[in-house]
Amino acid sequence: MDADYLGLFTAETSLYNRIVLGSLLPASAWEPMPRFLQTWIRNFIGGSLVYFLSGFLWCSYIYYLKRNVYVPKDEIPTKKAMLLQIYVAMKAMPWYSALPSLSEYMVENGWTKCYSRISDVGWLAYLVYMSIYLVLVEFGIYWMHRELHDIKPLYKHLHATHHIYNKQNTLSPFAGLAFHPLDGILQAVPHVMALFLVPTHFTTHIALLFLEAIWTANIHDCINGKIWPVMGAGYHTIHHTTYRHNYGHYTIWMDWMFGTLQDPKDDGSKKVM
Repeated sequence: MDADYLGLFTAETSLYNRIVLGSLLPASAWEPMPRFLQTWIRNFIGGSLVYFLSGFLWCSYIYYLKRNVYVPKDEIPTKKAMLLQIYVAMKAMPWYSALPSLSEYMVENGWTKCYSRISDVGWLAYLVYMSIYLVLVEFGIYWMHRELHDIKPLYKHLHATHHIYNKQNTLSPFAGLAFHPLDGILQAVPHVMALFLVPTHFTTHIALLFLEAIWTANIHDCINGKIWPVMGAGYHTIHHTTYRHNYGHYTIWMDWMFGTLQDPKDDGSKKVM
């Protein structure tokens, strides 16, 4: 890529920095900062906002506005459990924020296959490339997640932090990002690795990284939505209770292909979405 085209990526990320940092800090405080530091601070603020907004809104809806509709009262997590999840997630958030900052740096320097405008490839190619990107991400996250269980030192020192939440009354939307920092980064790495393998729309890539906070909040609410082939909370709750099934991220297909799928049992004891 030539310098003019790479400048499109730099202009886009500079706009994001101005929107976020410029809204909170005087220009004299953030403009002199190194560009990577600006990006990291912006991603930390953005990631934290998405995490808290999605968590608070979803918890308010399912635990209070719809109390006993989706989750029985005796299965609602305690405030103490949710505060612990928030503590673990926010302790890791500075490290999580480094990954999108690094991916932006690599894109801006032309090291990836990213493109700036959908018009550069056309809508059909955009949809085809994005489908391939999502399949690669699904495959990568499945195997990364599975190995975090199968390789005992990785489980003991990294992934076990997340699996202390192993009952319905300890799982909540706030558990979605409550990982050891390195664990959370490893499971998001397929998003970045895919940039080197398939042409990817840069803005869509960034959006998908931040949507992870919303998706992970959803799959930790213990509500079986029954939307095939989505790897929803019904499947993921089984993962947290058996530890050997349902490693997939967005869909059930990888678990189906590799023999680790276990369907939720509908015992009729609670309503579903």
